[in-house]
Amino acid sequence: MRVEDFLLSPEELCQRRGPNDDIVLSSRVRLARNLDSAPFPGWAKRKAKIEIMERILPEIESLSLFDDGFIESMDALKSQEKQLLVERHLISREHAARGAGSAVVINKEESLCVMVNEEDHLRMQAIRPGFQITEAWEAINGLDDELEERLPYAFSGEFGYLTACPTNVGTAIRVSAMLHLPGLVLAEQVNQVVNSVNKLGLAVRGFYGEGTDTLGHVFQISNQMTLGESEPEIVQRLSKVLSQIIGNEQNAREKLLDDRPETVWNHIGRAYGTLSNAYSISSKETMNLLSLLRLGVELGYFEDLSIHKIDELFIVTQPNHLQQAADGKLASNARDLLRADILRERLASVGRPKPDKNSA
Repeated sequence: MRVEDFLLSPEELCQRRGPNDDIVLSSRVRLARNLDSAPFPGWAKRKAKIEIMERILPEIESLSLFDDGFIESMDALKSQEKQLLVERHLISREHAARGAGSAVVINKEESLCVMVNEEDHLRMQAIRPGFQITEAWEAINGLDDELEERLPYAFSGEFGYLTACPTNVGTAIRVSAMLHLPGLVLAEQVNQVVNSVNKLGLAVRGFYGEGTDTLGHVFQISNQMTLGESEPEIVQRLSKVLSQIIGNEQNAREKLLDDRPETVWNHIGRAYGTLSNAYSISSKETMNLLSLLRLGVELGYFEDLSIHKIDELFIVTQPNHLQQAADGKLASNARDLLRADILRERLASVGRPKPDKNSA
């Protein structure tokens, strides 16, 4: 089965809503696990990695959680298919570079996925829309319990779960949320929030995770320490921090509307004008302007535009989703032209933004 035939359509995917999803785009919990007495993927030779993969995949496939799911080895996927999965945040950029001996497993709903032989033998993650950290943890914990009954994990009574990277040893859990923070960016307060989050031992990353840029005013917040705290304690601690950031973003938006309404209106109006009229536009500019359009929707400036339509545009204007739409390989300038065509077409029926009377 081809990846594009399995994946949900962007429209269907973006119809899913969750608590506080005007600010929290998604919640994610990832667990790293390794098999006992087996070399880590970074040290394993090709034959060993294939043997480990062939040991793991039947156990995952036997779980009802993955009925009608997608299971494929990485060497069987085309480069464009891998990048589609990266753009959907279903696999890492590092896993997209893997070949023989690595694999990916995704459930039908695209809410659970497993990377086999990425940095660790198993990288399992649960994804939920909106602010649902606890729900994501419960989902991935259930999957982990089922697999632990079938596979012998590498575990130390002193250190916990053993992982390829020492910073993951212990619970080997990574809890994260993707936040849309245009209010804090426009109010020039986001650096203060990032510094405060860092002091609490949490990490702030870009749109595609570690080592990537912040695009579209979107930030990923996650824990760094996995040793010395239980999984529920880590989930609870991050949830408290996220609740504070949500409150900060809401306050920043309100203060901007009270103190600098013309600035907000100008940013959103310019974003609408460029996106609905450009004939060539880059991915980076598109994401930054769509972020402002999303803010305009949340503030009630558009009568005939919804958040899920904006979220859908975030997906369909990504480079490899454009490649898929064109059914072929496009050069960068050709993608910029096609991206602008899609934006003009999708926004043609959207009227100009109208600021709320109370914020004008």
